[in-house]
Amino acid sequence: MPIILVILSLCLLRYFEIWRFAALSWWWIVGLMALAFIWFEFIEPMLGLDKRKAHDEDEKRRKDRVKQSFDKRK
Repeated sequence: MPIILVILSLCLLRYFEIWRFAALSWWWIVGLMALAFIWFEFIEPMLGLDKRKAHDEDEKRRKDRVKQSFDKRK
């Protein structure tokens, strides 16, 4: 997610020609976009990071349900 924020910031700074970013080539920004695409579409699923996040969320929901059911019985 931080890379998306960097890309957005660079786009805005380049578009409004702020400070040194006025001379920044659009190709650097396009390159970062391509890197972000490769990361989110290929590398993250290959490493299992997307499934790990979903698994952690499911595990938290399961623990909350178990806790609630035991609290109701008391």
